[in-house]
Amino acid sequence: MELNCSSPKTIPVVSTFTANGSDSSSTRKPISLWPGMYHSPVTNALWEARSKIFERLLDPPKDAPPQSELLTKTPSQSRTTIFYNFSSDYILREQYRDPWNEVRMGMLLEDLDALAGTICVKHCSDDDSTTRPLLLVTAAVDKIVLKKPISVDIDLKIVGSVIWVGRSSIEIQLDVIQSLKEESDVSHSVALAANFIFVARDSKTGKAAAVNRLSPETEREKFLFEEAEARSKLRKKKKVDRRKLENGEVNQLEPLLAEGRIFCDMPALADRDSILLRDTRLENALICQPQQRNIHGRIFGGFLMHRAFELAFSTAYVFAGLVVPCFLEVDHVDFLRPVDVGDFLRLTSCVLYTKLENPDQPLINVEVVAHVTRPEIRSSEVSNTFYFRFSVRPEAKATKNGFKIRNVVPATEEEARRILERMDAEMPQQNQ
Repeated sequence: MELNCSSPKTIPVVSTFTANGSDSSSTRKPISLWPGMYHSPVTNALWEARSKIFERLLDPPKDAPPQSELLTKTPSQSRTTIFYNFSSDYILREQYRDPWNEVRMGMLLEDLDALAGTICVKHCSDDDSTTRPLLLVTAAVDKIVLKKPISVDIDLKIVGSVIWVGRSSIEIQLDVIQSLKEESDVSHSVALAANFIFVARDSKTGKAAAVNRLSPETEREKFLFEEAEARSKLRKKKKVDRRKLENGEVNQLEPLLAEGRIFCDMPALADRDSILLRDTRLENALICQPQQRNIHGRIFGGFLMHRAFELAFSTAYVFAGLVVPCFLEVDHVDFLRPVDVGDFLRLTSCVLYTKLENPDQPLINVEVVAHVTRPEIRSSEVSNTFYFRFSVRPEAKATKNGFKIRNVVPATEEEARRILERMDAEMPQQNQ
């Protein structure tokens, strides 16, 4: 499959800095008008490609009325492609290279969120500069699955579109495509698949706002719409089932806590192939800067995912010990509350549990929780929860004698409940 960047809906990405340090474009939007530079060249390309929409969002008319009539749009109207010319752009390639000559996954997650947001804006826009735009926020990441390693030496593109809408929610599907010459099947070229869920709010009242309808045209689009509809119903059902499980979870907690009690009360007799969950923790903290804000003046969700991934990878690396972890998927992300410029953000991570049934691919499940902390009022609230899954690289495992992934055990009921809740959330996905 040949990557083609000549389509009018394909957005070419170039490196942030030109080779001679000067700006070669005389039409580039002044940096003073940009909401933020997100440390990723793709964001620059997205802003320039959609400048007219974004300018209206940044400076809406005073007391503008809301959109009076919903439109019906097709997935093709929001479909957008990002093209990375890695094979010929050395600077771009170096900006995305990781130590293993693959694409930095944290930066790619940042780009995915930026592109999903742009697609969402395109679908929700009414092309009327006299109405006030909607406030569109990332509500969750349903799933991001890496299907094959992504090389930084081969051209790459991301293709995405809206695949489903509810009354005020929108689901966007993104495919990261990287083709090798020997791959003739398009499906084999998809290196990563992601599903983002956005919600719309009235920018003045903050209440849920209706979004434009979606009319799938092709059989593929209809199939994706039905799948997304089923996932939406499943998410609602899981919320109800979770409440029902709370009453019957005591019997499930005891087996999880048994080994943890031995660690706490009789450490000399504890299983040497296990480790307490609290002993796998890492932590990071930062002040959220204006350069990471989005068009609404709050911290860009892609930046948060980037930072969470880096911490999760480090946690899995320290835990695995002798081998470098291999990223498999973002299992789920919840965006529970917005993060503002100037907030003190504390990220804590731990290995929540492992799955060791398959010795050739042990699974390391890492949880990252982001807290917005306000020392001046003695307040700390959870803003995001991230769940990542890693394994180990087969070639690294073969060279390490005595390599073994340990089992993680909880020491408190709160830790055991978090494990049960995550395992329960996995089950419907595995049965689909």
